Amino acid sequence: MRAPLQVLDQLKAALTEGVAALPLDQDQGLVSLLLALPRVPTSLPQLAGPHFQFRHVHRDELRAGYGCAAEWSAEGPDRLQRLAAAGRALRPHWDRADPDETGLDAFAMFGFAATGDAAPMIEDHLPNALFWVPEVGVRACQGEAALVLSAPRPTTAERLLQRWSEALERLVPGLYRPVDGPLTAAHLRRDFAEPDQAGWAELVDQALHEINYGSLQKVVLSRRLDVAGTRGFDVDRLLGALSCLFPSCQVVQLRRNGSSFVAATPERLLSQQGREIEVDAIAGTAGRDADSAADTALGLALRASDKNLREHQFVIDAICEALEPCSTDIETPAEPQLMQLSNAQHLWSPIRAYADEAVDVFQLAEQLHPTPATNGQPRHTARGWLQHGEPFDRGWYTGAAGTLDPDLSGELWVLLRCARICGHRAELYAGAGIVKGSDPATEWDETEAKLGAMLSALQFA
Repeated sequence: MRAPLQVLDQLKAALTEGVAALPLDQDQGLVSLLLALPRVPTSLPQLAGPHFQFRHVHRDELRAGYGCAAEWSAEGPDRLQRLAAAGRALRPHWDRADPDETGLDAFAMFGFAATGDAAPMIEDHLPNALFWVPEVGVRACQGEAALVLSAPRPTTAERLLQRWSEALERLVPGLYRPVDGPLTAAHLRRDFAEPDQAGWAELVDQALHEINYGSLQKVVLSRRLDVAGTRGFDVDRLLGALSCLFPSCQVVQLRRNGSSFVAATPERLLSQQGREIEVDAIAGTAGRDADSAADTALGLALRASDKNLREHQFVIDAICEALEPCSTDIETPAEPQLMQLSNAQHLWSPIRAYADEAVDVFQLAEQLHPTPATNGQPRHTARGWLQHGEPFDRGWYTGAAGTLDPDLSGELWVLLRCARICGHRAELYAGAGIVKGSDPATEWDETEAKLGAMLSALQFA
């Protein structure tokens, strides 16, 4: 096993060769160079500057980005169309070289807040919507790993060699350091809840009134919880704890200006490879039990629950309606499966479709977001009601984020089980779907279970 310094020397030698073959004199677009890594990194260091990462343990995949080769941000009702225009303009002018034949590719991060409103958000370190190509990327899949170095053109080989060599020196020694284990569990102090339990009950009652009146079929209410730790939260340890506790979830970190937005989400908004589309319909939740018989009974009761099945069907119907204008051959399962996480189990229906020609992730995101799983039904009525009814701005909670390849295929995840981390403080978010028959106390308990996902990991960070 080569030491990090040996790996660094090897990469620098490959860099010199690779840069010499890059098309650098064009006056637009990006150029990317992929360099094979000898093994998958054991760690992704928290370096200064903007940083993102997406890690999925069960799929053995990770993508991370450091610095910025190019980025576009937007807000307002046309935010996704504006980012789509930037992505589509870049697509034919993004040249990549893979001299080591890794079979991997360059990538960008794409994400957005729950709404396009320009109002200040809790996690104001992030733009409202963002398309971001990192200067240095780390990509690993099924045991293969590579660095992806990107830069805007025109540029020179000398400039790239200097800049990328310095970037390798900062990053590579940290890729193979031993993984830090969890710390001793720390006490977390609950400082602020919005709404509190009484306010939550009142909000649920207001939603049920609208549902009984007929203006809404479903609305998803959310809570914000502020906690403080006895020590500053270690984001590396937090991400490690989330990956260990929730290996079937996508673990996400977005960091700008010193704060990190972190999520461990089970729900894909969409995946597109070529013209094949997959979308997760997740709605309907029950707890878990340490006793296997009791746990099985909870799952069976969830699958037989009229209230949860109705809530789930709202999501399926809305996804199919959103996909119809831009796809064909939409397939839905005959009945939902159980998605079982360590702290909850959900009704889950993976939906498949075939995209029309020229449809990309930007257009699909515009069609699908927000789903009734995070917003409500009818979609626009629920969104308007929430903007006036909820006591805080969601920011990126229930927004989406993921990575795109240069051809604009890729995957986006709904940002659930979230926290904004800054020093020893964290702001957590969770929600519950309200339909006819919902009970405020039961829905409060559901949000407590969902908050427990992040609270459990924060104790060990």
